[in-house]
Amino acid sequence: MELTVLQYALSAAAGSLVGFSLGLVGGGGSILAVPLMVYMVGIQSPHVAIGTSALAVAANAAVNLANHARSGHVKWRCAGVYASVGVAGAFLGSTLGKAIDGHQLMALFALLMLVVGGLMLRERSSPGDATVRLSQENAAKLTGFGFATGLVSGFFGIGGGFLVVPGLIAATGMPILYAVGSSLVAVTAFGVTTAVNYAFSGWVDWILAATFIGGGVVGGLFGARLAERLSARRGVLNVVLATLILIVGVYTLYRSVQAMGIV
Repeated sequence: MELTVLQYALSAAAGSLVGFSLGLVGGGGSILAVPLMVYMVGIQSPHVAIGTSALAVAANAAVNLANHARSGHVKWRCAGVYASVGVAGAFLGSTLGKAIDGHQLMALFALLMLVVGGLMLRERSSPGDATVRLSQENAAKLTGFGFATGLVSGFFGIGGGFLVVPGLIAATGMPILYAVGSSLVAVTAFGVTTAVNYAFSGWVDWILAATFIGGGVVGGLFGARLAERLSARRGVLNVVLATLILIVGVYTLYRSVQAMGIV
């Protein structure tokens, strides 16, 4: 697939937005990656957009994970159980996603964005328990939430941080800052699984992914640095991001149904 210099530049810009969001709020931004690939960068195949963005989001999440790990905001054992089970769900979900028509998949993707935007508007103000550890009591919850979020992540080719963060909180009761850092373990694992599955079908543009990743690294560094400073205003930031997701979701739904000849 041959792209112009402008498209590669737009890919880097889109990556910086996604990386910034991942570093700042731990999720939500990755769901913008596919629409940005299709409508901003101009990738014609939704499947290529999904496969490529999955690889890029995984790489960006890994960089942001390192930033949060240095700050001690990762519960590795809890995150490890969540991610390892979720990989199986991500593989199953990505296999199902490849079998669906690209325009229909984008329409479903748009509906998911509307749901995500609504969920992100919900306030999560509980301080949580910073001393929480992996136990027999929370292992079952981590397993259930992990597989479910992995399935959704793989099906739509997204990082799934917007689901992983509340999933970790519900399963363990950890504070949101720790859930943000720990979620990036799963986001990385889910993205790699989905990207590998799509790569076997030839639906990953490696050069495009590299430019997206490069922009994401820069954006992620700024996002991670601001995460602690603006932790008290995280609710406001979530509202802004949720509003953006809702707007893009409506636009994506309109373009998808238009491509299918419904409107």
